[in-house]
Amino acid sequence: MSGFLGSTVGKKYLMGITGLIWAGFVLVHMAGNLLIFVSNDAYNAYGHAITSGNIVYVAEVILVLALIAHVSLAINLTVNNREAKAQKYAVAAKGKKRVTLASRTMAIQGSLILVFIILHLITFKYGTVYTTNVHGTEMRDLAKLMVEVFAQPGYVVWYVICLILLGFHLKHGVGSSFQSLGLMEGTYRETWRKLSIAYGIIVALGFIAQPLYIFFGR
Repeated sequence: MSGFLGSTVGKKYLMGITGLIWAGFVLVHMAGNLLIFVSNDAYNAYGHAITSGNIVYVAEVILVLALIAHVSLAINLTVNNREAKAQKYAVAAKGKKRVTLASRTMAIQGSLILVFIILHLITFKYGTVYTTNVHGTEMRDLAKLMVEVFAQPGYVVWYVICLILLGFHLKHGVGSSFQSLGLMEGTYRETWRKLSIAYGIIVALGFIAQPLYIFFGR
């Protein structure tokens, strides 16, 4: 088993699994954040529910470990891939073998997204703590913090750019994860490809809708 996990195929397999763990988290996080469209109380109650129990610590450990593994494997595979290429092809591949712009820039995308995640945590998780009372329970007023942050034009522009980049990264990354797990072969290849594209678009638009709604609509 250790021999398999140490191989290129094994590393790609693990990278696919860790990528899908984060893909699942991002989708759930986006869906939960859409409660801001319902009401501030609904959004704050959601935030309180997912952070008030011990399960949040288990989830955070899993996400951190998955992120570290994903980034480490990505760096390792990129370095190994470059070392394996004795020389560059004089003519770029075409058709199915064509390397897309998204594929060529995955490392750059990933680096920028990592910076975004860190800044996002600093801004929201460890940002200013306001409190409110929802149905008799005192909790953190995350909605107030969100409105405060997304009232800043510069932050909104930065956020939207990063989420567009995240959408491209997820679209290609989820497809690559499916491929690493052997799901992009045969009859369902096109179905998985379309699902990957739809996933990237839905997640990006879902997140982008929040700052735009707050900045322009509230």
